[in-house]
Amino acid sequence: MKIIYLFLILSMVYPDSTSNIFDFKSKEDTNNWYVINDGVMGGFSSSSLEIKPDGKALFKGHVTTENNGGFASVRYTFTKKEVSKFTYIVLRIKGDGKDYQFRIKEEQEQRHSYIAPFSTSGKWEVIKIPLSKFYPSFRGNTLDIPNFSGKSMEEIAFLIANKTKEFFQLEIESISLE
Repeated sequence: MKIIYLFLILSMVYPDSTSNIFDFKSKEDTNNWYVINDGVMGGFSSSSLEIKPDGKALFKGHVTTENNGGFASVRYTFTKKEVSKFTYIVLRIKGDGKDYQFRIKEEQEQRHSYIAPFSTSGKWEVIKIPLSKFYPSFRGNTLDIPNFSGKSMEEIAFLIANKTKEFFQLEIESISLE
């Protein structure tokens, strides 16, 4: 009986300090993941998201700057998540040495996103991005409004837009809050 009380006390004093947003090893359902490329603006970039047999997602494709193009993205929408008790987004990824953006929307309907750029090394790595560093942007322009409030989110995204023609591939194992 004392062990149960000790466990309850410890769980109140040291609550779970992480929360998964998506873990591809435990979820194979990608129904709420969708690709949006520069074709929405007339461009010709292409990309896809696939689940590999080892339980990781592969976001890959080709970005081209032809016809005002230049970006590829994959987005995930979910029920609004309260995130005020967290400080970081934590990405477990393997990139190709290229630069990407991780994006957050507080509400799926809002037009702007909160952006944090990150670089990949070509190896499996954990990238921790402070939520306070996500700045507001719309169509490549930084907005004159405050950074991400850190209160809630309904959508996340990965985007590549390096102003160059390039093939890319980003493996994603998990996305969590810490």
